[in-house]
Amino acid sequence: MTAEVTSSERAVARGRRLVLVSGAIAVIVAAILTVYRPAMFANGEYAVYDSVLARAATNPPGAEVVIVDVDERSLSRIGQWPWRRDVVGRMIARVRESGAAAIALDVMFAEPDRHDESAEARGDIAFARDLREGRVVLGYAMTFDGSGRASSDCVLHPVGLTIAQRSDETAEAPFFRASGAICSLPALAQAAGASGFLNATPDRDGIMRRVPLLLELDGHVYPGLALAALISAKRTAGIALRVANVNTTSLSLGDTVAPLDGKSNLLVRYRGTKRTFPYVSAADVLEGRVPADTFREKVAFVGATALGTREVVATPMDKQFAGVEVQATVADNLLQRDFIRRPASAPLLEAGMAFVLGLMIVVFAGSIGLAWASVACAICLAIVWGGAVWLVSRHGIVLSPLFPSAGLAGALGAMIAVSVVTERRHAASERHEKTISQQLMIQALLSLTEARDEATGRHSRRTQRYARLLAEQLAVDPRFHDYLTPQRIELLARLAPLHDIGKVGVPDRLLNKSGNLTSDEYEEMKRHPARGREVIDRAERDVGAADDAILAMAKEIVYTHHERWDGTGYPQGLRGAQIPLAGRLMALVDVYDALVSKRVYRAALSPEEATKIIAEGSGTQFDPAVVDAFLHVENAFRRIGD
Repeated sequence: MTAEVTSSERAVARGRRLVLVSGAIAVIVAAILTVYRPAMFANGEYAVYDSVLARAATNPPGAEVVIVDVDERSLSRIGQWPWRRDVVGRMIARVRESGAAAIALDVMFAEPDRHDESAEARGDIAFARDLREGRVVLGYAMTFDGSGRASSDCVLHPVGLTIAQRSDETAEAPFFRASGAICSLPALAQAAGASGFLNATPDRDGIMRRVPLLLELDGHVYPGLALAALISAKRTAGIALRVANVNTTSLSLGDTVAPLDGKSNLLVRYRGTKRTFPYVSAADVLEGRVPADTFREKVAFVGATALGTREVVATPMDKQFAGVEVQATVADNLLQRDFIRRPASAPLLEAGMAFVLGLMIVVFAGSIGLAWASVACAICLAIVWGGAVWLVSRHGIVLSPLFPSAGLAGALGAMIAVSVVTERRHAASERHEKTISQQLMIQALLSLTEARDEATGRHSRRTQRYARLLAEQLAVDPRFHDYLTPQRIELLARLAPLHDIGKVGVPDRLLNKSGNLTSDEYEEMKRHPARGREVIDRAERDVGAADDAILAMAKEIVYTHHERWDGTGYPQGLRGAQIPLAGRLMALVDVYDALVSKRVYRAALSPEEATKIIAEGSGTQFDPAVVDAFLHVENAFRRIGD
């Protein structure tokens, strides 16, 4: 017994070690994935970033940015867009006269004024005159597919930029390289004296999270519209780009340092859903219905949001965000300096969190169990996500909770999965050992019967084959189909030989008596079902197998196989369906084998005679359904008895 316990304990210990090792492996895998960040996880990272950003505190827009909106009311009052150039010039002049620090046009003027039919293009000349008054930044678009004009055909305004980076000829440029541009008319761009590109490409899932501040074209570096507007408004000089590594750069703009990624993209800190910034209708500007201080010392972005003219992008905050408001948000980020930054060491920090927190859960599982480790995991997940939201809210630092969460969940999930598999294997092993023990016990009891009386032993073994055959036939009946499963039929057949185990307590003089038993002797013989059940009860207590389903059926067979359908049987006088089905089957099998077998007190009957007696006992001694099943397989019974 000691050896068995030790073996079982060793198996449990091995399973426990396997559980912990599986958790540790999951943690290591999560940490490695955090560092290398396979592209297949990109959409998951985007979704997590958006979720954190949506839960973080949102700073309101500052007071230095305003949007002049060519809205539907403006179209209804001024006319179809694009307007005549003199009208646009008059609108710009009024914004400038109101004290705007800079006016950024989220609009391009790539073709001559379509409303001006004169050969002198007086509308464009007038518009250029308005632009020449200063503080206006025109927008244009860079191209990357070989389309657009060459830089020599456009008047663009590069930014004076100092780049500080390690001396490495193989290092990639810290911005994307364009192949051409779609620009405003050269005369207009030259008159304005400042311009910025409008390009901003969504991430692969279609969400606009970052905007480039710098792009390169033909060896020159150009600013985005928002950056160009701030340079114009603040008269900023001494702009520098510092390259930390392939993933991280920073832009110094006066005393502002903006954190950018490796391609000079700014993570945009949106202020909320659309129309968070103050919008002023272009019609009100033209008609002079704007308060005097609306534009004073502010950067005004001019764009169109009227239906059919607007450019709409999806952002983490809103799926219908106006392109001009993206530019306004970038400018506001630069003005308020409340950037969202991802540290250069972020992947290592996230890998460290995934590793440390994951191993902590593994240690918890080893010391306090998987249930409490699950609670600890839930707490850690709440801390990781809450900490990520807090870092963005208070410091604008982005540390993704995705991979630390994967380390926690992966470790716990792996341990639970391995634990379930290990426990199932252990349970299956225990069930197998238990089945073997039960079979040994049944065989021992049967051997005891055979040693006591050889004829009784042979009778018991024949009943095993009879019981299987009869039960299989009865299972065809819909009334018994659900109960008589293949597993239960097999169990019934294995237990059938035990039905006369109680006869070990019957004296030899009664078992071997050649004549009729007296009434007292018959009463003594009738006690063998109760004795048989007592034998099984005692064995059940000795091996600690209380409430075992197998032994429960064994006791049904032993104790009820002499009950009769009409209630005149023994030992309890059960009637009809009160008798367990196993007992009803065993009653017929026992009688059939007794009839066709030679006894010391009589000769064997023929199978035909035995079948007739059983058929006559239908409804009195035997369950009619069991008798019907027997009559279908009676020929097979004969072959077993031969």
